[in-house]
Amino acid sequence: MPPVTKALLLICTAVFCVSLLLPIGPWLSLQPVSSGAFWPWQPLTFALLHHDPLELFFNMLGLWMFGADLERLWGWKRFGQFLLVCVLTAAVTALALMWVTDSFRGTGSGASAALYGLLFATAMLFPDRTIMPLFPPIPMKMKTFVIVFGAMAFVLNLASSRSVVELAMLTGALGAWLHIRYWRSRARRPRRVH
Repeated sequence: MPPVTKALLLICTAVFCVSLLLPIGPWLSLQPVSSGAFWPWQPLTFALLHHDPLELFFNMLGLWMFGADLERLWGWKRFGQFLLVCVLTAAVTALALMWVTDSFRGTGSGASAALYGLLFATAMLFPDRTIMPLFPPIPMKMKTFVIVFGAMAFVLNLASSRSVVELAMLTGALGAWLHIRYWRSRARRPRRVH
């Protein structure tokens, strides 16, 4: 297993176990800037938190399934940079939504934002790869799966009792799209000859 993927699997699992014993959530979760509970590290550390064992399981499964392939393709430095962009895109969106809606509830798992970014990137790079998701257990192309999964996530987040800012986690896919576009534009740019 590639190093960043392996490290994140271990760190997220460890943070979840520690959070069952110690109240670290308020320190690590993303809080509104005006709440007095915001700390500069939260736009990063909220990506390590999970609400429950089921969310941890599915996010880590997605990280293993899609992240490992992308890390092998890009290398650990580019992969880490990519995940950082996905998480920070969601964090900035979440903070903006909390400000606009005057919500003082912390957001959900930034790991979900990273997962949405990984799924979107996999669909961009391997759109015709056939996968068998756990739900629904129907073989489908990656590009179709991302559309179905994204629609389901959007509807479930709207119906959820959690903060509306949960929707910001979907913008991890926007971060993925923007970053891959940036990489591609740099690759097309002619190099200067000195």
